[in-house]
Amino acid sequence: MVSIKSLLSLGAGIALASPVPAPSSALLMDREVGQFNASRPNVTIFATGGTIAGSAGSSDQTTGYKAGALGVDVLIDAVPQLWNVSNPSGIQFANVGSSEMTPALLLNLTQMVQQELDKPEVQGVVVTHGTDTLEETAFFLDITLRTNKTVVVVGSMRPATAISADGPINLLGAVTVAASPSARGRGVMVVLNDRIASAYYTTKTQANAPDTFKSYEQGFLGYLLDIKPVFYFQPALPTGRPYFNVTETAAADLAPVEILYGYQGLDPKLAAAAVAGGAKGLVCTGMGAGSWTEPGQKALAQLVKDNGTAVVFSRRTMDGFVESRPVGYGAGFLNPQKARYTLMLALSAGYSTEEMRALFEPQSPA
Repeated sequence: MVSIKSLLSLGAGIALASPVPAPSSALLMDREVGQFNASRPNVTIFATGGTIAGSAGSSDQTTGYKAGALGVDVLIDAVPQLWNVSNPSGIQFANVGSSEMTPALLLNLTQMVQQELDKPEVQGVVVTHGTDTLEETAFFLDITLRTNKTVVVVGSMRPATAISADGPINLLGAVTVAASPSARGRGVMVVLNDRIASAYYTTKTQANAPDTFKSYEQGFLGYLLDIKPVFYFQPALPTGRPYFNVTETAAADLAPVEILYGYQGLDPKLAAAAVAGGAKGLVCTGMGAGSWTEPGQKALAQLVKDNGTAVVFSRRTMDGFVESRPVGYGAGFLNPQKARYTLMLALSAGYSTEEMRALFEPQSPA
């Protein structure tokens, strides 16, 4: 009988089991005593589901698959080369498509990852994740973790059952980076398609192609050559990157923040509806460099005056800088989804107007 592991390694097509239950604190795969090598770094893999753990009915199916069908033990077993570069262990944090990740789950995840990084015997952490919202989770971890150790977020664009599935090699690359001393001090990183990128700037740029995670303006930090990391620069952190201590934060403490999209003739009432629905902050995905319609700006100004609503302007273009506006703050180089988490954490931490402005204004050109 052919094992699941063999099927995965061959890229054969078969419908696999239903999603694995996901107890957030269960250690599902310990480091095996027989393979443990004290000379190798210990890397913990937090699995959240996504395409990298996905299953389809045939080997040529790369859409319409079931995300989060495989457990972390299967992912690790499918890449025995992980043991050549690390002593891997796995934690099944969740097993869902990344569209089902929530701020509450991210809060729990960052707290668990921080606890793991605080262990002296752990050298690095890898988080497997669906690609649709991978950049949001990676960014959230980047601004809420305090460590010099390496954290890598990884996913895949093809399910595990597909021909030339990219999950196994991406996972091997991510663990190799997490285990490498040269990767320390660079913040959270995203590793896919042999590229190493900063979580602070990286975004998904293409809905289907494997070569999708990029930061066009800031570039890559490095790449993988023969599954070995090659970095272009000495370790450094993104300019102006904030840190929010959420070790004692509860999910109920997170301030709701909604994103509004800018377009010709936008409906100004949508902003008021979002605030009436409980939003404490709004991120406006502005046109061009963050522009908003005159009626829309008047509606926002009224919400700021009447409710103290915090407003941040980002842009709907792929890249660019958004400066502060009369009604609110500018997101600088942050896209809307990353500006949302920055604003959410700042509001949850009780930032004053002056602190909020200091948070966003340093990104303005001198």
